[in-house]
Amino acid sequence: MLLVVDVGNTNTVIGLYEKDNLICDWRIHTQASITEDEFYILISNLFLSKKINSSDIHKTVISCVVPPLVRVLNAYCNKYLGHNPFWVDADSVNIPVLYDNPSDVGADRLVNAIAAYHLYNTSLIVIDFGTATTFDVISGQGEYIGGAIAPGIGIAAESLFKHASKLPRVELFNPPKRVIGKNTAHSMKSGIIYGYAELVDGMVRRIKKEMQSAKPKVVATGGLAPLMQNISQTIEAVELGLTLEGLRIISKRF
Repeated sequence: MLLVVDVGNTNTVIGLYEKDNLICDWRIHTQASITEDEFYILISNLFLSKKINSSDIHKTVISCVVPPLVRVLNAYCNKYLGHNPFWVDADSVNIPVLYDNPSDVGADRLVNAIAAYHLYNTSLIVIDFGTATTFDVISGQGEYIGGAIAPGIGIAAESLFKHASKLPRVELFNPPKRVIGKNTAHSMKSGIIYGYAELVDGMVRRIKKEMQSAKPKVVATGGLAPLMQNISQTIEAVELGLTLEGLRIISKRF
């Protein structure tokens, strides 16, 4: 079996593949201070719930944007799985990275680019609604051109709750039916959700303008992607398993 792990700033997504089939996946909170032994206990309980034997895992691929966890996961793989993991970065992926400094590109962004191009084989704008909202641009030849990074919806909302003491916390799982709010909670949900939809659509329009003759497909991923697709005018498809699929594709190359 293949173990794939995407370590983000807020959540870590773990998947297990049998050949090319995703047989189970989990999302857990990222803990930068965890030890390899604590991670073993955590993941072993997840495996146990699905009757997975860790001795059946023969390959591990990891993308990570939390540096302290590189040593931890490397130690976990060596100590408990008996092999070195494959780490995703600009030097290890088979994709031209046209960034000024390719090593600056987050591993998760490269993985998403690879997966999206593999699925659609065309120029793309990939939007990932994570801790940050990232826009990644891929050419029709599969080159990673660059992109943009904005604060994530959750970060923006949390900042509003923190710095405006009279404003209540509101859930962001569904948009209000009207943009014009009739109470404070309604107004906040409208501003956050519809405001982010306009951010997305405005960025997509500007990126498309710079891409000139290309007509990129706009693909979204991340937990809030379905919500944003329903109100965005530019998102054409949602691929929630994009990062795990990208890690699976990369695993074929070593």
